[in-house]
Amino acid sequence: MSDSRTPRHVEIKDGDQTVAAAEVTTSQEPGGTAQASLHAASGHIAPGRRASLVDAVLDLPEVQASEHLNATVPLGDGESLERLRERTDDTTTRAAGSTALLDANIPPAGEPESGQEPGETSSP
Repeated sequence: MSDSRTPRHVEIKDGDQTVAAAEVTTSQEPGGTAQASLHAASGHIAPGRRASLVDAVLDLPEVQASEHLNATVPLGDGESLERLRERTDDTTTRAAGSTALLDANIPPAGEPESGQEPGETSSP
């Protein structure tokens, strides 16, 4: 039996240096669960870079085709966690050592993001 999961690597760069990255695995079947592991380089990272990583992950077509998201994020990464909460529905988080585990529903494409008014668009 073959593995139906397709892994993806997503990076956010500042110049030629990778400042944030994610490993994303999704089921090839629509409506499944996407799994993402987000991490950032140590040291100072310009504000917005971690949120950009979340957007890049959630905007992948195969993630958009999924209904659920399971993500791991470093516990102190408030920017990524906040952006994940903004972009998903029914979000729950819990600590597991130095990691935050997030479980959420991915809103169907075309619907306003969580916390967004109908007709309002998100900024890049």
